[in-house]
Amino acid sequence: MPTTGERFERAVAIMARLRAPGGCPWDREQTFDSIKPYTLEETYEVFEAIDNRDWKELPGELGDLLLQVLFYAEMAKEDGSFSIDDVLDRLSDKLIGRHPHVFGDVQAETSQEVLRNWEALKAEEKQAKKKQEQKESLSTKKNAEGEEFKSLLADVSSKMPGLLEARKLSSRAAREGFDWPDVESVVGKLHEEIDELRQALAKLPPAVLQRAEKGIAGSGKPEIPSGVHEHLEEEIGDMLFALVNIARFLDVDTEGALKKTNRKFRRRFGHIEQELAKSGRQPRDAGMEELESLWQKGKQWERAGN
Repeated sequence: MPTTGERFERAVAIMARLRAPGGCPWDREQTFDSIKPYTLEETYEVFEAIDNRDWKELPGELGDLLLQVLFYAEMAKEDGSFSIDDVLDRLSDKLIGRHPHVFGDVQAETSQEVLRNWEALKAEEKQAKKKQEQKESLSTKKNAEGEEFKSLLADVSSKMPGLLEARKLSSRAAREGFDWPDVESVVGKLHEEIDELRQALAKLPPAVLQRAEKGIAGSGKPEIPSGVHEHLEEEIGDMLFALVNIARFLDVDTEGALKKTNRKFRRRFGHIEQELAKSGRQPRDAGMEELESLWQKGKQWERAGN
């Protein structure tokens, strides 16, 4: 029976073979940028398997995600940047360094104490890294005394999905004391943003606010002026940011919550389709009143455990 290490080395060797001359043409053509979408896709498929408690499928999905790591590491090795050994060393060093209560003499009896230690260690690591940086980052500016200044939010990537970025930004600011005192205050902020959206909507022509005719969404409607559209986009963004902060207070994963709602919508809309198909119809052939009735029946069907 091969060991875990032997299995890992086999996977690394397979990846190297795929990228080598005479390997897979598709794999050889890929770059760091070209496989980024696959990394995100595989991550979401891992989430879906976990949400579905599909333990038979999860090992395969985790393998697909690990493949992305091996892919990046192999390309980096070819460039002479780093290798999978560097990835593993960095991971092991980080795990040991950030768990002094396990590998050292620091005391941490609760998960809250662990998190506090973790954040303190991360701050120390960032400070040490800052001292070693030779080049000034794009986000670095000078303060009033002409000294180097770097925002506390500078290392929150703007490339991550918007909901996750909002969570990271608000969490980072909250650790510095810039936060609401309680969840009710954030809910109040959400209502404030909703009111601002309503005020913006009140300035639009009534025709814009009506449901589109069947067909392409928005077809036949008056066009919203670009400036007004940008304002609506801003107000909706503010609403979403407030919702993310409500979720943060309640320790709810916004992306996971939305994914679950998406799946719920799929199930319930599928119920509508199945019921209408019995009479040879599709949703577009039914009126809104009938569709709503079928939707409610679908909810009852789910709650009954079907």
